[in-house]
Amino acid sequence: MTTKTVSNSNAPLIESRDQLIANFARGEKPKDHWRIGTEHEKFVYSTADHHAPSWGEPTGIRALLVELEQHGWQPVEEGGNIIALTGADGSVSLEPAGQFELSGAPLDNLHETCAETGRHLEQVKAAGEKLGIGFLGLGMWPDKRRDELPIMPKGRYAIMLRHMPRVGTMGLDMMLRTCTIQVNLDYSSETDMVKKFRVGLALQPLATALFANSPFTEGKPNGFLSYRSHIWSDTDPHRTGMLPFVFEDGFGYERYADYMLDVPMYFVYREGRYIDAAGLSFRDFLKGELSVLPGEKPTLDDWNDHLSTAFPEVRLKTFLEMRGADGGPWSRICALPAFWVGLLYDQGALDAAWDLVRGWSMDDREALRSAVPKLALDAPLPGGGRLRDIAGEVLEIASTGLAARARTNQSGDNETGFLDPLREIVRSGKVPAQVLLDRYNGAWGGDVSKVYEEASF
Repeated sequence: MTTKTVSNSNAPLIESRDQLIANFARGEKPKDHWRIGTEHEKFVYSTADHHAPSWGEPTGIRALLVELEQHGWQPVEEGGNIIALTGADGSVSLEPAGQFELSGAPLDNLHETCAETGRHLEQVKAAGEKLGIGFLGLGMWPDKRRDELPIMPKGRYAIMLRHMPRVGTMGLDMMLRTCTIQVNLDYSSETDMVKKFRVGLALQPLATALFANSPFTEGKPNGFLSYRSHIWSDTDPHRTGMLPFVFEDGFGYERYADYMLDVPMYFVYREGRYIDAAGLSFRDFLKGELSVLPGEKPTLDDWNDHLSTAFPEVRLKTFLEMRGADGGPWSRICALPAFWVGLLYDQGALDAAWDLVRGWSMDDREALRSAVPKLALDAPLPGGGRLRDIAGEVLEIASTGLAARARTNQSGDNETGFLDPLREIVRSGKVPAQVLLDRYNGAWGGDVSKVYEEASF
């Protein structure tokens, strides 16, 4: 989740709804300026006993952040506590229970993206060796109850932790027990954004299936392949889901702004602290009628903060975020941006992907989204068959798109090789969670703690 690194008291006031819409248009970039921003989270654990370290214990999360400063990262504090880092490779931040996130810098190509991931993982592993800390690449804690997990000292999380049980049964699990990989991508125009948004939503269930990696809860199989994805089904219906309106005629910046105006607020950030506005209306804020800040109108910073509090399968800010994948190992951190860049950053590939899914109804898309957390590639496909029946075709479209980009490394390799982990999943017919379940039921002898050997970085 977003970490506030700068408080801009000079941000322009929002006087009209038109300014909210114009904010999305400011994200438009010519194709040669499109970039790739990759985010990934991982669980932090003590190598001695696998407990999740608190922020303040001697070899805990604070110590890990301080240790990383020697690699050139600059600390970010909130309330006198170090809660993030910034540097040339983007930012390092904390999820609510100490999940460790790299929000990478916007980069030109996937070779740079994977190198950035490698630098970060080498740094955290070196720091972890000093502190007795390990890092686990899964979509959900395999063995931890909520009450066994620490809470990080971040103001927005305190507000969210209070609010989540009011609006769903699994919001606390989302906050405390899950990890994801995401990729942020650009658009050139409103029309380009719309097509990418639609393809992203329609094919997000395929990404969820290919990256499904959360089959355990509290030490036992949970009956799902991506329990992380299932958790979103009852987190908060006001700010999650497949967004049917994206597929309606006339969808664009204005309609997304209206959606966000109807998403209840969480907070307002003022003078270094988070003010609880959970459940209040941004429309009231626009009118100067927000009960916790009477007479005050929002700034553009407030709107951008609010945009970060919706969690649909694809999210629009001044770029598009693809949000459907479970956390996983280094190779799949590189594979997710390869999947989406291949599909969305070449016009021929984008058109081919849209042709593949444009005939699906909203009911079809919702049914596929609902089936994938449990069935992954065996989820029923609109019109018959299973999701696995189009997986290879989609990967081939993505590969064609990557080849057309012609971004090569020093050895002359293009970006298509980053799809290899996904090709292997399709070839084998087993998503990562199924591989883990086979081992749990076989060589592990039902001992889920073996996953720490299998899935650590």
